[in-house]
Amino acid sequence: MAALTPQDILKLARLARIQVTEEELQKYAAELTAILKYVEQLSKVDTDGLKPTYQVTGLTDVMRPDEIHDYGVTAKELLKNAPALEDGQIKVKRMIG
Repeated sequence: MAALTPQDILKLARLARIQVTEEELQKYAAELTAILKYVEQLSKVDTDGLKPTYQVTGLTDVMRPDEIHDYGVTAKELLKNAPALEDGQIKVKRMIG
């Protein structure tokens, strides 16, 4: 694997929308290259016959049964409080342009 260049780091910084100084470019190029070399080293390890480790703590999800609670109010009554409705749903202004 080739080492990351300052130009590679600059491209990554632009994609991440962060500004980096010339000094940081050199520093991050060296650090990220070292990380990628380590990952490359790990990918060469023989893992045939090993079970995947999805969970290491032994904890399990605690689930409760779904219960329906009747609060004595219908959806129609609650929607009366909404400032605007459309097809039985609360109408709001567009959030994404």
